[in-house]
Amino acid sequence: MHELSFEAALKGRRVFVTGHTGFTGSWACLWLKALGAEVEGYSLAPDTTPALFNATRLDREVRGTLADIRDFPTLLGAMRAFNPDLVLHLAAQPLVRRSYREPLLTFEVNAQGTAHVLEAARQCAQVRGVVCVTTDKVYANREWDWPYRENDPLGGKDPYSASKSAAEMVIQSYAASYPFEQGKGPAIAIARGGNIIGGGDWSEDRLVPDFVRALINGSSLSLRYPRATRPWQHVLALVQGYFMLLAGLNGPEPGRFARAWNLGPQDPRQYSVRDVLDLMAAEWRQPAIQYESEALPEAQALALDSSIARNLLLWQPPWDTRHVVRETAAWYRDFHSGGDARALCLAQIAAWRDGLLAQCSN
Repeated sequence: MHELSFEAALKGRRVFVTGHTGFTGSWACLWLKALGAEVEGYSLAPDTTPALFNATRLDREVRGTLADIRDFPTLLGAMRAFNPDLVLHLAAQPLVRRSYREPLLTFEVNAQGTAHVLEAARQCAQVRGVVCVTTDKVYANREWDWPYRENDPLGGKDPYSASKSAAEMVIQSYAASYPFEQGKGPAIAIARGGNIIGGGDWSEDRLVPDFVRALINGSSLSLRYPRATRPWQHVLALVQGYFMLLAGLNGPEPGRFARAWNLGPQDPRQYSVRDVLDLMAAEWRQPAIQYESEALPEAQALALDSSIARNLLLWQPPWDTRHVVRETAAWYRDFHSGGDARALCLAQIAAWRDGLLAQCSN
C-alpha cells in the first residue's frame, strides 16, 4: 500500500483519541489502525443503537477508558498510563438542539472538558501536539453571503456555539500561557469543520440520520429550515485534516501548524438542506416529509473560507459535495441491506485514499 505523507508520519505513533466511540472517532480509529498507529481512546460508551464503534468491531480492538471527559483525575490517569505522542480531542456535546435542553452540560463538556484535555496533555511530558476539534459555528454569525476566515470574530448565540467559542478561549489561553517553544506544554492546533456527514452516524436531530430513520421506520422526516445552507462535507475530509495537523505538530516545525484552521468544503456551490435531501433520495428513495412550524433558532447561512488549509496545509479533499452525499446514501443503503459496516468504511477509506494519491500524481 502506497503511504500518504501524513500516514507515514503517524505510523507507529501513539495517538490518544477522546470521543473515540463516536461517529467521527470511529472513522478516525479505523484509519489510524489501518496506517499502523497505536491508538487508545477515552470516551463515554456509544449512546446510539446501532453505533458505528460497535458495528465496525472497534470495541474489540481499540483499547480505551469509558469515562466522562469532565472526570479529570480519570482522564489524567488514562493519558499518563498510555503516554501518547499526540492527542486528538474529539469528545464533545455536539448537538445544537440538545444544547438548548441541557446548556449546563454542554458548557461543561465542551469548554471545561477541553481544559481537562489540555491540562492532562500538559502534565504528560511526551505529548508533542494536540489537535482540538471545534466547529464552523464558533464564528459570530452575521448571516452574510461570504465565507468566514480564521481571523473573523468568534461568538455564538445558542449554547452549543457559545460553548465551542468558549473552548477556543481555553485553547488560546493554554497556547499563550504554556508555549511549546519553551517546553511548557504541547503545540496546539484548532480544527474548525463544517457539517460532517457520512455512513454510521445515528445521532438525534441531524439531517442525514433523521432521513435514514424515516426510511427504515416508514415514518415522516421532520424538516426545519429547508433553504438553510451548510458547509456539508464527508467525515473523511475532516479526519484527513486532523491527521495532517497531527503529523505537522509532530514534525520538525510544529509552529507552522499550531494555529486555527478552517476545514470547510472546497465545492464552490453551496447546498441547502433541501438539496442534500434530494441528492440522498436520488441515490436511495424519498421519505415522507413534514415541516416544523416552531423550530428553535439556527443559522440560515454559513460557509468557511479554507484557503489557508488548502494553500499552506495542502489539504484538498478529493470528493465534491454531490459525490459526498451519494457515497453517504450508498453506505446507509448497503448497511441496511445487510452490508458489513467495517467493510463499507474501509472501502470508502480506500476510495478516498485513491483520490488523494491520484492528486499527488498529477
